[in-house]
Order: sequence, then C-alpha cells, then structure tokens
Amino acid sequence: MSAAPGPAETVLALEGVSKKFRRGELYDSLRDLVPALARRVLRPVPRNALQKGEFWALKDVSFSVGRGEAVGVIGENGAGKSTILKLLTGIIRPTEGAIRVRGRVSALIEVGAGFHPDLTGRENIFLNGTILGMSKAEIRKKFDAIVDFSGLEEFIDTPVKRYSSGMYARLGFSVAVHVDPDVLIVDEVLSVGDYVFQRKCTERMFQVVKGGATVVFVSHNLHAVNDLCSRTVLLSRGKVEQVGPTTEVVRTYLERARARMQETPRGDAYIASVRMATPDGAEAVGIRAGDPVRVELEVRARIPCEKLSLGLQVFDEDSYNIFNTATERLGLGTFSVTPDEPFRCVFEVQMHLGEGTYFLGATLHRYDIQRQYDRRFPAQTFFVRSEQDVRGAANLYPRVVTFGADLPATSRR
Repeated sequence: MSAAPGPAETVLALEGVSKKFRRGELYDSLRDLVPALARRVLRPVPRNALQKGEFWALKDVSFSVGRGEAVGVIGENGAGKSTILKLLTGIIRPTEGAIRVRGRVSALIEVGAGFHPDLTGRENIFLNGTILGMSKAEIRKKFDAIVDFSGLEEFIDTPVKRYSSGMYARLGFSVAVHVDPDVLIVDEVLSVGDYVFQRKCTERMFQVVKGGATVVFVSHNLHAVNDLCSRTVLLSRGKVEQVGPTTEVVRTYLERARARMQETPRGDAYIASVRMATPDGAEAVGIRAGDPVRVELEVRARIPCEKLSLGLQVFDEDSYNIFNTATERLGLGTFSVTPDEPFRCVFEVQMHLGEGTYFLGATLHRYDIQRQYDRRFPAQTFFVRSEQDVRGAANLYPRVVTFGADLPATSRR
C-alpha cells in the first residue's frame, strides 16, 4: 500500500525502503563453508531477491514527515519498527530505496546509548552531546539546562554505571532534546522513567514540535502516540498498511487485534461483537475523564440458550479489575437467545477514570449453573485523558479549598 502524500515541507522521507537480513548460518566444517562462499561469488543473486536463509524485515516502505509534525509508528511485534529506527538513525543502511533527512537528527532509542559506564553524568553529557553533533561550546552553554531538566543535580558527578535505568533515561532524554534537533527520534525508552518524568518528556516533545522540529515516535504505548502524534504509520510484517490521522490508524490497529481475538472457536452461545461509542454514535477510542460512553454488545447462539447474563469489566494497564457488573446483577433478570434471533444490549457508563490506558472486557455467563459461555478480553482498548494531573484508576476530581498555614475553624476540631 502506498503512503499518503506528506506535507509540503518534507524534512524526512522514506522512499521505497526495503531491508533484508540473513538468519544465522552454521557450518560444521570447512568442507561446507567453502562451497557456500563459492556459490555466492559464482551465482550472485539480485539485491531484490532472497537467498536461502534471508528474509525481508521491511519491504517497499514509503512515508514522509513534515516540519513541525509529530508522527507515530506502531505495529505488532515483528512488524519492522526496530528496523525503521536503526535505518533512520543511520545504524544500518537500506537494501533498497532511499532515506532523505534535512537537518540535524537527534535520537533516543536505547537507555544508555552513547554513554560510557565509567564516566560521570557530567562527562557523559559532553560525550553524548558530541556524538549527537553539538560543539563543546554549545554543550557548556546548555549544560545547566540539561542537568536541571534531568533532575539529577545530586548525582551528576557519579559514574553512570551506578545509575538506575530510569536515571539513564532521564539523562539521555535531557541531552537529546537540548540538541535543538530538526528531527527527534524517540522509541519505548521513555517507558522506564517515572510517571512525572514521562509527562515532562511528553510536554517537552510538544514544545519541540511547536518550535518547528519534527518528532518520530516509535512505540507500543498507543495512549502516548494518540496524545502526541497528529499522524501515524501502521506497519504489518514489514509493510506499510496505513498512514493517516492517528485516531483512524489506532482504530484500525485495535480492530485488527479484536478480529484476531474473535477468530477463536465459539461455544453454543457467544459474544458476536463489542463496540464502545460516544453518545452521538462515534467510535470511542480516546475519551476525557467523566465522559459518558455506550458499550454495545451483540450475542448470538448456535443452539437455543437460556438464563444468560452479560457481564462488563474494565481493567487497567496492570490487568487489575477496577470495575465489573452484569445485567442480572443490575436487576434486569436473565435472557434467552436462539440461532435465528440475536440479542443486543447497550450499557451506558460514565468514565470517571484517571488518565491512562484501559481495557474493556465482556463475558456471557449463566449464573445458576456457573457456566461461562464466552469471554472477550480485551474486547476494546481505550485511552482516558484528564484536564487535571491525576493518577490512579479513579478520577475523584480534586479541588483544593485551603492552601496554606491558616485552616478554617472546622478543620482544627
């Protein structure tokens, strides 16, 4: 699938990029190795063809990114995201195609990349900054800002081999964003930082974009991609499946995940579909804390089934069940379903949740004989954003009524 045309002022473009790798070969003797080398010399294979043991990690990938744009790259494991990162940062070269970049590139693709473990944080700022293309004078000018952003003033003269992975990420990101890059490439490395620093990094990336730079964000964190990126590239088995507005691309990715899940064998009665929607009927993927949401379910059956109940659950990122209910527990009684007549149910819920990623689950159960006919999990993935900086599963909408030494008389009792 060809990529949609990019913005007018393109600063990064992949044009028909392909990359192939060779799986490891094992020769037990010189007798096996010499003929194999001779075959490669005497019978060369065209670059666009695969030899024995080779595979395409990327195949004919094309997309472009404009100045001042944040673009996400998502896909399942093995889709080719890591290969794209290495190509964009110049670690490897494409087998075919071309990569064009205008301006300075700064990358944060691995915790501790560009750091020497025996050097202090101070020394590594100069080392890493130099690797990223900064002059010593430029590093000295920005040194205090880098240290302040990282929050590691107390440990800046400590060898980084004593740093935790989170401290590595803090220092690495701080250097990368102070390079004033034209293109900033970031991957999952931010997931090792603490919550507050992750938010700080996200805000900084917004500032980088507003300043006219470009961000390429490769991640499994769909919530972060949805928040930061205006456009997203969906990779599948080394090919571009879709390029477009992030909400649409994330929806495609989640729909495919649900479709794979629903390919599993089904019992006598089963949940045929689960859909989350806003009150006006639009698909609910990214929602605000407190927003109302409709959960639409359809049940079908292979044979007549009776005394059924539909359950609804919400889980957080740690798979903790933060909410569950069922139609029978809500006082609606049981229902029956036949092969000729599907059953439909719509829950209305208020999403009073803290900011984060959540997973919706649905179950089809018969309580009197404790039989579970079907379970769909995750039936839907959705993201909640909040106007306030609140964490945890529930959003209690905090409001500070007293802030200082003088408390109301009622508070002193």
